[in-house]
Amino acid sequence: MSGSDRGKYLFRIARLVQERARELAVAESLNNGKPIKESRDLDIPLVAAWFFYYAGWADKLDYAGLGANPKALGVAGQIIPWNFPLLMLAWKIAPALAAGNTVVLKPAETTPLTALLFAEILQQADLPPGVVNIVTGAGATGQALVRHPDVDKIAFTGSTAVGREIARATAGTGKRLTLELGGKAANIVFDDAPIDQAIEGVVNGIFFNQGHVCCAGSRLLVQENVHDDVVERLKQRLSTLRLGDPLDKNTDIGAINSAEQLARIQELTAAGEEEGATRWSPACEIPANGFWFAPTIFTGVQSSSRIAREEIFGPVLSILTFRTPQEAIAKANNTPYGLSAGIWSDKGSRILAVADGLKAGVVWSNTFNRFDPASPFGGYKESGYGREGGKQGLSAYLAPSGGAK
Repeated sequence: MSGSDRGKYLFRIARLVQERARELAVAESLNNGKPIKESRDLDIPLVAAWFFYYAGWADKLDYAGLGANPKALGVAGQIIPWNFPLLMLAWKIAPALAAGNTVVLKPAETTPLTALLFAEILQQADLPPGVVNIVTGAGATGQALVRHPDVDKIAFTGSTAVGREIARATAGTGKRLTLELGGKAANIVFDDAPIDQAIEGVVNGIFFNQGHVCCAGSRLLVQENVHDDVVERLKQRLSTLRLGDPLDKNTDIGAINSAEQLARIQELTAAGEEEGATRWSPACEIPANGFWFAPTIFTGVQSSSRIAREEIFGPVLSILTFRTPQEAIAKANNTPYGLSAGIWSDKGSRILAVADGLKAGVVWSNTFNRFDPASPFGGYKESGYGREGGKQGLSAYLAPSGGAK
């Protein structure tokens, strides 16, 4: 199929996502427990934006950085997590189709609902049968997809442990591989930062999404001389958040995805207390049914603490202090991960200097958790390799003309 024809399908899919936005938003909140206002105002608009963006690339592959007339890889096997089910699907399917590949996608076993709804959208768009295939299942299904000899490319978003297994399984097979793995992002707040704006960024980066984001700002590094002020304002802000029914548009913090995930959060927060950190949560009524966890902050956290080093995937924030920019950089980089970070300061020169020292794939300045389809996203170290989004995300599904896949 020509690039212009592929672009028409992608445009059609994007418009159908917009037309069915309310349905998809409700389904996503039912799918993984996130508040409806996050599904409605963030996830679904970004899904449509991703398909619109790559629709524009479909007939311009010569400009993807791989020379004239690059070729599709073939069959792309894609495995996505439970935290952003539909958005992660869009991140992977849109560039794969723009480049001319076919897709076999496996959603997380706990959140298949919106992937199956998306399959209906593909039928509604009259996408040729077999171009995109949604296969549900647990780990064994993902293993079968990774090891299948007819799969030419694997794109995986998930845990670092599983990413290592996939890298071992594909080594020597010639399969192309993109891994977007764990993260333990640091939000660095300097004493000249706009504090109220920073507080909102911190809350948006970890609490509004229940910490269900691999790039969640779960470590807050605060300059020592404003630590008490920042903590007090943060407590005041957290006391205003509403926890409850994800389908209530007034809800700020929804449900935890599964009993297994809740147990993980409880284990790590208990470890935080045992290691000497001080725990605080606002007065919060927990619903009787379902899986819930109140927003929680830890002060007096050491860099060696488990809550400062391990992914929690819950509404839990570890607060550390620093005195100098060099100390902030050292503490931010003191993690096996390198996915994202945030810097809050009024000084542009300081932001640029600190960003240059951070070992993170994405660094936000005076904001957090902002995404754009034209901007590549990905990590360093144990956060994986390869990029999704932008021209780089497109070239991950292409091979130079006449070259090896």
